[in-house]
Amino acid sequence: MTAIALPVADHSYDISVVRQSLTLAKRSIKSTLRQPPQFVPGLAFPMLLCAVNTASLSKVFRNQGGTSGYLNFVLVSVIIQGVLFSASGAGMDVATDIQDGFLDRLISSPLARPAILIGRIGGSAVLGFMQGSLFMVILALFGARVMGGPAAIVTILLGTVLLATAIGGASSALALRTGSAEAVQAFTPMFFTLIFLSSAFYPKEKMRGWYKQIVVHNPLSWFIEAMRELVVKGWSWSAAGKAIGIPLVLVVLGVTWAGRMLAWRLRGAE
Repeated sequence: MTAIALPVADHSYDISVVRQSLTLAKRSIKSTLRQPPQFVPGLAFPMLLCAVNTASLSKVFRNQGGTSGYLNFVLVSVIIQGVLFSASGAGMDVATDIQDGFLDRLISSPLARPAILIGRIGGSAVLGFMQGSLFMVILALFGARVMGGPAAIVTILLGTVLLATAIGGASSALALRTGSAEAVQAFTPMFFTLIFLSSAFYPKEKMRGWYKQIVVHNPLSWFIEAMRELVVKGWSWSAAGKAIGIPLVLVVLGVTWAGRMLAWRLRGAE
């Protein structure tokens, strides 16, 4: 009788972790959507910058479809910019939970410890998917087209979710280490600045000097260009592999760091 009960208990624990993670993920998503200042800039600013860049840089793509050609070029950049802007909000929420004492209540409850991180980072991933889908629809209305077809769209959205997960993990780790929303907010521009040091808004072939060297060696440029190839040129297994592989490496780094910081904070709470 005991031998039968053991696997049932383990299975119940696995289910409870999933349920607890989903509950915390829903809380994270609802908390974000209830605070317009937290998600509106991540939607408005990328679209505003896209409009300005389209008006000023579409001449570069005069022989490649003009405005539509530039929208194809910048589609992925708009999505990633929005994700970099909003996914870091996961760290802000974690830091707020620490300051308000909510994290201490979670720790003192029977809640499975992995669910604390899985729920928060999972919320970032879902919001990243929603954001990426919305940007695709909006730019499609203005003429942008994904030449790689449905497979490319799925790959781009998967890469977007992975990037949101990685940024959510890194920002959560920073929040767990500092326990300060102000500290996380101070580091957020560092994530955001990376996109302006990449080939997000202008072809690297037309760049010169030291700036081009930074752009060429920026891993974010590799990710953007792999996803962009799926949009501009069409389906490519090589590009799809990079579009998923690069953010997947970042997910491992970000989530591992967050896990270690959670363990560090739990030791301090004992």
